[in-house]
Amino acid sequence: MQYAIGIKYPVSTIQHPGILNLVSSIKHHVSSIQHPTPILTFRPEILFLLKSHVQLKTLLDNKQLDITLQRLAHQLVENHLQFKDTVIIGIQPRGIWLSDRIAAIVSRITKAKDIPYGKLDITFYRDDVHQAGQEMNVPSSTNIDFSIENKDVILVDDVLHTGRTIRSAMDALIDFGRPKSVELLVLIDRRFSRELPIQPDYVGQTVDTIITQKVKVHWKEKDGKDEVVLID
Repeated sequence: MQYAIGIKYPVSTIQHPGILNLVSSIKHHVSSIQHPTPILTFRPEILFLLKSHVQLKTLLDNKQLDITLQRLAHQLVENHLQFKDTVIIGIQPRGIWLSDRIAAIVSRITKAKDIPYGKLDITFYRDDVHQAGQEMNVPSSTNIDFSIENKDVILVDDVLHTGRTIRSAMDALIDFGRPKSVELLVLIDRRFSRELPIQPDYVGQTVDTIITQKVKVHWKEKDGKDEVVLID
């Protein structure tokens, strides 16, 4: 029986062509190494793909993602004009890649250089932070050097799933003042997975998913490419 290196999983049962090519490359590379027990370390997402009969569906490719970001930014400008009393806040850790792009595009459209933009860590506001057996979450940094008192706040996150992240973010916002209003911008809305009554105001794409599916957002700055995929 053949096994992928480091993982007890029969290569013959893997159907996804991309994963088969990966395993073939690994086997070829390892065979050239003069070592009795070669060991390779896989990233978590590769482990997941190797262990599962998965299919990858591209929701947004590079061009589609760029068009979507442009649309979202223009919608914000349409509603908030020069952002005189509006601030943009990205939710750590994954939402900041989207908020960085949105803030930059909005600045180009409005030609404004002083749009208040911050990043919010919600680690200690999560409703599962004190649950027994819960994996320890490493806090990210919060960078909000302005008050949100009586401001229109635009919260930004990449994927809206259960809604619990957004609830935590709204709790965390109160430390920086009492906003006039809070709007939510997300790239992907998994609308049938909600556990709390939270809905976005700006949506890149709405996706109907089941609990076993995952949405992965890739950013060029972090992953080397811009792409959104559905892992089935």
